[in-house]
Amino acid sequence: MEAEEHGETRSQTGEEQFVSAEAIPVMPAVPPPHPAEETGFVRPYAITGGRTKANYPLELETLVSTREAAVMAVPDQIEHQLIMEECRTPRSVAEIAAALRVPLGVARVLISDAADTGLVAVHKTISGDEGAEAHLMLMERVLSGLRRL
Repeated sequence: MEAEEHGETRSQTGEEQFVSAEAIPVMPAVPPPHPAEETGFVRPYAITGGRTKANYPLELETLVSTREAAVMAVPDQIEHQLIMEECRTPRSVAEIAAALRVPLGVARVLISDAADTGLVAVHKTISGDEGAEAHLMLMERVLSGLRRL
C-alpha cells in the first residue's frame, strides 16, 4: 500500500510501475459559479424595477382575489400569474408574500400592479381612524371568542 502512495503501482503480473507526475492529467481549476448564476436568483427589487411604493393602501391583512373577468387573461409577468393562481380564493397580502417568497414591500408593489391591470381585486380594509368603532367591536368579539376557548 505504501508504494501506491509514492506513485508506485503494481501491474496484474506483479511488476512495479512508476507513474510520473507529468503523466497525470491536471484539470484546470474552474472557479465555482456565482450563486446568482447557479440558482437563477433575481434580486426581489429588480422584479419591481426598484419601486417600493404601491398604488393601493395594502395592509398585511388586506384581502386580494382574482377577478372573474381576468381568469382567462395571461399576464406578461410570471409573478402576476402566480398572484392570480394564489388568489382564486381570497388571500391576504401576507399570505401572497409568503407564497411568492418575496419581501412584503415587493409583494405590495406586485399586487398593486396586478390590480392596476385589472387582474385582481383589492378588498377594502378598515385602517387608521376610519371605522375605529367597528374595528374596536370586532376586536372585542375576537377577544371574547378567544376567552371561550
